[in-house]
Amino acid sequence: MEVAVYNIKGEDTGRKVVLNDEVFGRDLTEGNAEHTVYLDVKQYLANQRQGTHKSKERSEVSGSTRKLGRQKGGGGARRGDINSPLLRGGGTVFGPRPRDYRSKLNKKQKALARRLALTSKANDKQIIVVENFTFDAPKTKNYMDIAKNFKLDEKRVLLVFADNDRNVLLSVRNVPNALMAQAADLNAYTVLNNDAILMTEDSVRVINEF
Repeated sequence: MEVAVYNIKGEDTGRKVVLNDEVFGRDLTEGNAEHTVYLDVKQYLANQRQGTHKSKERSEVSGSTRKLGRQKGGGGARRGDINSPLLRGGGTVFGPRPRDYRSKLNKKQKALARRLALTSKANDKQIIVVENFTFDAPKTKNYMDIAKNFKLDEKRVLLVFADNDRNVLLSVRNVPNALMAQAADLNAYTVLNNDAILMTEDSVRVINEF
């Protein structure tokens, strides 16, 4: 698959770059393609969770253990002391406890999910290849000018570079709907969670080897 290469002004340079069909031209109907992407996205989101949630159960609530009412004849359920979950300020029944949500996924499945996500974006014409560029200094306006040139200033945009560029990273960091990532760090969730992907030519060479 060949796509045009643009400059940062949004102009076609007349050159083209080849996107590897093994990465950008997968069959989205093959086997369990959709389920593979689902598993990878679920694992990514689960791994972001801190798992530090905690609520006090009955035995952890501070309060008297004196029985408030008699066992029978009160006209309601037995509720024991003031720490009962039935009362305001009482303990929580089976409340959340700290836990680790992390899970594992085979490397081959993760790689396949990433290829399928890139294929989906390529099919939707949401991948734009630009010439390699950098900024002389960190400046948010520099990125916004590029986004406006491609009419992406109101969309979620993922910038993909072959290597980390500090000036570009600092320029993008303050923009709520923009994210910069290195080609080697791409995953299915990051790819799918954007409306458009701006890839430099060097990053395409890295991704073609996935």
